[in-house]
Amino acid sequence: MERPAWAPRSIDISVPSVSRIYDYYLGGSHNFEVDRAAARKAMDFMPGLPKTMQANRAFLRRAVRFAGQEGITQFLDIGSGIPTYGNVHEIAQAAVPGAHVVYVDHDPVAVAHSQAVLAGNDTADVAAADLRKPQEILASPEVRRLIDLNRPVALLLVAILHFVEDADDPYGAVAELRDALAPGSMLILTHASYEGIPVSAERAEGAVDVYKDIRNPLIMRSRDEVARFFEGYDMVEPGLVPMPLWRPESAPEDEDPFAFAGYAGVGRTA
Repeated sequence: MERPAWAPRSIDISVPSVSRIYDYYLGGSHNFEVDRAAARKAMDFMPGLPKTMQANRAFLRRAVRFAGQEGITQFLDIGSGIPTYGNVHEIAQAAVPGAHVVYVDHDPVAVAHSQAVLAGNDTADVAAADLRKPQEILASPEVRRLIDLNRPVALLLVAILHFVEDADDPYGAVAELRDALAPGSMLILTHASYEGIPVSAERAEGAVDVYKDIRNPLIMRSRDEVARFFEGYDMVEPGLVPMPLWRPESAPEDEDPFAFAGYAGVGRTA
Protein backbone atom coordinates (compact mmCIF):
# COMPACT_ATOMS: atom_id res chain seq x y z
CA MET A 1 0.00 0.00 0.00
CA GLU A 2 1.24 3.46 -0.93
CA ARG A 3 2.26 5.51 2.13
CA PRO A 4 1.16 9.14 1.77
CA ALA A 5 3.57 11.92 2.72
CA TRP A 6 1.51 12.84 5.81
CA ALA A 7 1.79 9.37 7.39
CA PRO A 8 4.73 9.13 9.82
CA ARG A 9 7.09 6.23 9.02
CA SER A 10 6.57 4.77 12.47
CA ILE A 11 2.92 3.86 11.98
CA ASP A 12 1.57 0.56 10.75
CA ILE A 13 -0.85 1.55 8.01
CA SER A 14 -2.31 -1.95 7.82
CA VAL A 15 -3.98 -1.56 11.25
CA PRO A 16 -7.08 0.64 11.65
CA SER A 17 -6.85 3.61 14.02
CA VAL A 18 -9.68 5.13 16.04
CA SER A 19 -8.67 8.71 15.22
CA ARG A 20 -8.47 7.97 11.47
CA ILE A 21 -11.88 6.21 11.57
CA TYR A 22 -13.30 9.32 13.29
CA ASP A 23 -11.66 11.47 10.61
CA TYR A 24 -13.43 9.36 7.96
CA TYR A 25 -16.83 9.76 9.67
CA LEU A 26 -16.31 13.54 9.68
CA GLY A 27 -15.50 13.54 5.95
CA GLY A 28 -11.74 14.05 6.41
CA SER A 29 -9.02 12.78 4.08
CA HIS A 30 -6.45 11.49 6.58
CA ASN A 31 -7.49 7.86 6.66
CA PHE A 32 -6.61 4.64 4.84
CA GLU A 33 -8.72 1.94 3.22
CA VAL A 34 -8.25 -0.21 6.35
CA ASP A 35 -9.85 2.59 8.43
CA ARG A 36 -12.67 3.13 5.93
CA ALA A 37 -13.39 -0.62 5.85
CA ALA A 38 -13.70 -0.74 9.67
CA ALA A 39 -15.91 2.39 9.63
CA ARG A 40 -18.21 0.92 6.96
CA LYS A 41 -18.46 -2.31 8.93
CA ALA A 42 -19.53 -0.38 12.06
CA MET A 43 -22.01 1.60 9.95
CA ASP A 44 -23.61 -1.65 8.77
CA PHE A 45 -24.95 -1.87 12.34
CA MET A 46 -25.27 1.86 13.08
CA PRO A 47 -25.68 3.75 9.80
CA GLY A 48 -25.91 7.09 11.59
CA LEU A 49 -22.44 6.99 13.17
CA PRO A 50 -21.22 10.02 11.16
CA LYS A 51 -24.20 11.98 12.59
CA THR A 52 -23.12 10.97 16.11
CA MET A 53 -19.58 12.25 15.42
CA GLN A 54 -20.91 15.51 13.94
CA ALA A 55 -23.05 16.01 17.07
CA ASN A 56 -19.89 15.52 19.16
CA ARG A 57 -18.06 18.20 17.17
CA ALA A 58 -21.01 20.60 17.31
CA PHE A 59 -21.21 20.23 21.11
CA LEU A 60 -17.43 20.73 21.36
CA ARG A 61 -17.71 24.06 19.50
CA ARG A 62 -20.63 25.29 21.66
CA ALA A 63 -18.87 24.29 24.88
CA VAL A 64 -15.55 25.92 23.91
CA ARG A 65 -17.35 29.15 23.04
CA PHE A 66 -19.21 28.96 26.38
CA ALA A 67 -15.94 28.48 28.30
CA GLY A 68 -14.47 31.50 26.49
CA GLN A 69 -17.52 33.62 27.38
CA GLU A 70 -17.06 32.55 31.01
CA GLY A 71 -13.55 33.98 30.97
CA ILE A 72 -11.47 30.82 30.42
CA THR A 73 -8.42 31.46 28.26
CA GLN A 74 -6.64 28.07 28.46
CA PHE A 75 -7.80 24.83 26.84
CA LEU A 76 -6.35 21.34 27.28
CA ASP A 77 -7.88 18.93 24.73
CA ILE A 78 -6.97 15.31 25.51
CA GLY A 79 -7.65 12.70 22.84
CA SER A 80 -7.92 15.53 20.35
CA GLY A 81 -7.59 13.39 17.21
CA ILE A 82 -6.85 14.60 13.69
CA PRO A 83 -7.52 18.32 13.28
CA THR A 84 -10.63 19.09 11.27
CA TYR A 85 -12.37 22.32 10.36
CA GLY A 86 -13.60 24.18 13.43
CA ASN A 87 -11.01 22.79 15.80
CA VAL A 88 -10.62 23.94 19.38
CA HIS A 89 -7.85 26.47 18.74
CA GLU A 90 -9.87 28.14 15.96
CA ILE A 91 -13.02 28.38 18.10
CA ALA A 92 -11.16 29.36 21.28
CA GLN A 93 -8.94 31.95 19.61
CA ALA A 94 -11.94 33.49 17.82
CA ALA A 95 -13.82 33.71 21.16
CA VAL A 96 -10.79 34.76 23.24
CA PRO A 97 -7.99 36.33 21.20
CA GLY A 98 -4.68 34.92 22.45
CA ALA A 99 -6.26 31.85 24.08
CA HIS A 100 -3.74 29.10 24.80
CA VAL A 101 -4.58 25.62 23.49
CA VAL A 102 -2.71 22.34 23.95
CA TYR A 103 -3.88 19.23 22.11
CA VAL A 104 -2.88 15.81 23.47
CA ASP A 105 -3.07 12.53 21.57
CA HIS A 106 -1.15 9.26 21.45
CA ASP A 107 -1.88 8.58 17.75
CA PRO A 108 1.25 9.57 15.75
CA VAL A 109 -0.90 10.61 12.75
CA ALA A 110 -2.98 12.93 14.93
CA VAL A 111 0.17 14.43 16.47
CA ALA A 112 1.96 14.88 13.12
CA HIS A 113 -1.13 16.52 11.63
CA SER A 114 -1.67 18.83 14.55
CA GLN A 115 1.98 19.94 14.30
CA ALA A 116 1.48 20.77 10.63
CA VAL A 117 -1.79 22.65 11.25
CA LEU A 118 -0.34 24.60 14.19
CA ALA A 119 2.95 25.59 12.56
CA GLY A 120 3.49 29.29 13.26
CA ASN A 121 0.75 29.47 15.93
CA ASP A 122 2.63 30.49 19.09
CA THR A 123 -0.31 29.98 21.43
CA ALA A 124 -1.30 26.45 20.38
CA ASP A 125 0.71 23.22 20.44
CA VAL A 126 0.34 19.43 20.55
CA ALA A 127 1.79 16.90 23.01
CA ALA A 128 2.21 13.18 22.32
CA ALA A 129 0.84 11.62 25.52
CA ASP A 130 -1.86 9.31 26.83
CA LEU A 131 -4.89 10.10 28.99
CA ARG A 132 -4.07 7.06 31.13
CA LYS A 133 -0.87 8.81 32.30
CA PRO A 134 -2.04 12.22 33.56
CA GLN A 135 1.33 13.12 35.10
CA GLU A 136 3.03 12.69 31.71
CA ILE A 137 0.52 15.10 30.18
CA LEU A 138 0.94 17.69 32.93
CA ALA A 139 4.75 17.45 32.80
CA SER A 140 4.96 17.67 29.00
CA PRO A 141 6.98 20.65 27.71
CA GLU A 142 3.99 21.83 25.64
CA VAL A 143 1.67 21.98 28.66
CA ARG A 144 4.34 23.59 30.81
CA ARG A 145 4.94 26.26 28.16
CA LEU A 146 1.33 27.19 27.41
CA ILE A 147 -0.85 26.20 30.38
CA ASP A 148 -0.64 27.98 33.73
CA LEU A 149 -2.12 25.49 36.19
CA ASN A 150 -2.65 28.28 38.73
CA ARG A 151 -5.35 29.75 36.50
CA PRO A 152 -8.61 28.13 35.30
CA VAL A 153 -8.34 25.65 32.43
CA ALA A 154 -11.02 24.06 30.25
CA LEU A 155 -10.22 20.33 30.17
CA LEU A 156 -11.75 18.66 27.10
CA LEU A 157 -12.40 14.93 27.15
CA VAL A 158 -14.62 14.66 24.07
CA ALA A 159 -15.32 11.16 22.68
CA ILE A 160 -12.23 9.74 24.40
CA LEU A 161 -13.23 8.17 27.73
CA HIS A 162 -15.25 5.44 26.01
CA PHE A 163 -11.93 4.09 24.70
CA VAL A 164 -10.51 3.71 28.23
CA GLU A 165 -11.37 0.41 29.88
CA ASP A 166 -12.30 0.22 33.56
CA ALA A 167 -9.10 -1.79 34.18
CA ASP A 168 -7.13 1.35 33.16
CA ASP A 169 -8.98 3.41 35.81
CA PRO A 170 -10.46 6.25 33.75
CA TYR A 171 -12.12 7.70 36.89
CA GLY A 172 -8.75 7.91 38.61
CA ALA A 173 -7.17 9.65 35.60
CA VAL A 174 -9.99 12.22 35.39
CA ALA A 175 -9.78 12.89 39.16
CA GLU A 176 -5.99 13.32 38.95
CA LEU A 177 -6.39 15.90 36.20
CA ARG A 178 -9.16 17.68 38.13
CA ASP A 179 -6.95 17.91 41.23
CA ALA A 180 -4.14 19.50 39.19
CA LEU A 181 -6.36 22.31 37.86
CA ALA A 182 -7.10 25.67 39.50
CA PRO A 183 -10.53 26.44 41.01
CA GLY A 184 -12.95 27.69 38.36
CA SER A 185 -11.68 25.16 35.80
CA MET A 186 -14.14 23.33 33.55
CA LEU A 187 -14.55 19.75 32.39
CA ILE A 188 -16.09 19.45 28.90
CA LEU A 189 -17.01 15.84 28.18
CA THR A 190 -18.92 13.53 25.85
CA HIS A 191 -19.31 9.77 26.14
CA ALA A 192 -20.96 7.02 24.09
CA SER A 193 -23.85 5.12 25.66
CA TYR A 194 -26.38 2.50 24.60
CA GLU A 195 -29.03 4.82 26.03
CA GLY A 196 -30.34 7.04 23.24
CA ILE A 197 -29.11 4.96 20.28
CA PRO A 198 -32.02 4.60 17.82
CA VAL A 199 -31.34 0.90 17.12
CA SER A 200 -31.57 -2.15 19.40
CA ALA A 201 -28.73 -2.83 21.84
CA GLU A 202 -28.00 -6.05 19.88
CA ARG A 203 -27.46 -4.10 16.66
CA ALA A 204 -25.41 -1.43 18.42
CA GLU A 205 -23.29 -4.20 19.89
CA GLY A 206 -22.32 -5.22 16.35
CA ALA A 207 -20.70 -1.79 15.90
CA VAL A 208 -19.03 -2.05 19.30
CA ASP A 209 -17.58 -5.42 18.28
CA VAL A 210 -15.87 -3.79 15.27
CA TYR A 211 -13.85 -1.65 17.71
CA LYS A 212 -13.10 -4.71 19.83
CA ASP A 213 -11.76 -6.45 16.71
CA ILE A 214 -9.33 -3.59 16.00
CA ARG A 215 -8.07 -3.78 19.61
CA ASN A 216 -9.70 -0.47 20.57
CA PRO A 217 -12.66 -1.60 22.66
CA LEU A 218 -15.53 0.88 22.83
CA ILE A 219 -16.82 0.94 26.42
CA MET A 220 -20.46 1.96 26.53
CA ARG A 221 -21.34 3.49 29.92
CA SER A 222 -24.72 4.39 31.40
CA ARG A 223 -25.70 7.96 32.23
CA ASP A 224 -24.92 7.30 35.92
CA GLU A 225 -21.48 5.92 35.05
CA VAL A 226 -20.74 8.96 32.87
CA ALA A 227 -21.97 11.30 35.63
CA ARG A 228 -19.30 9.85 37.96
CA PHE A 229 -16.59 11.56 35.86
CA PHE A 230 -17.99 14.89 37.12
CA GLU A 231 -17.30 14.15 40.80
CA GLY A 232 -15.85 17.32 42.32
CA TYR A 233 -17.46 19.54 39.67
CA ASP A 234 -20.69 21.55 39.79
CA MET A 235 -22.70 20.83 36.65
CA VAL A 236 -23.42 23.75 34.36
CA GLU A 237 -27.05 23.96 33.16
CA PRO A 238 -28.64 21.89 31.60
CA GLY A 239 -26.49 19.15 33.23
CA LEU A 240 -25.57 15.83 31.63
CA VAL A 241 -27.84 15.43 28.59
CA PRO A 242 -27.88 13.89 25.09
CA MET A 243 -25.46 15.94 22.94
CA PRO A 244 -27.99 18.00 20.90
CA LEU A 245 -29.76 19.12 24.11
CA TRP A 246 -26.73 20.90 25.60
CA ARG A 247 -27.40 24.63 25.01
CA PRO A 248 -28.58 24.03 21.43
CA GLU A 249 -28.25 26.71 18.77
CA SER A 250 -30.81 25.05 16.49
CA ALA A 251 -33.97 23.02 17.11
CA PRO A 252 -33.00 19.62 18.62
CA GLU A 253 -36.06 18.04 17.00
CA ASP A 254 -34.44 18.70 13.59
CA GLU A 255 -31.43 16.56 14.55
CA ASP A 256 -30.82 13.07 13.21
CA PRO A 257 -31.81 10.43 15.83
CA PHE A 258 -28.19 9.21 15.88
CA ALA A 259 -27.08 12.62 17.19
CA PHE A 260 -28.61 11.58 20.55
CA ALA A 261 -26.32 8.51 20.86
CA GLY A 262 -24.20 9.79 23.71
CA TYR A 263 -24.11 12.18 26.66
CA ALA A 264 -22.53 15.62 26.93
CA GLY A 265 -21.93 17.85 29.89
CA VAL A 266 -19.83 20.67 31.32
CA GLY A 267 -18.81 20.94 34.97
CA ARG A 268 -16.97 23.66 36.85
CA THR A 269 -14.85 23.39 39.99
CA ALA A 270 -15.71 25.70 42.86
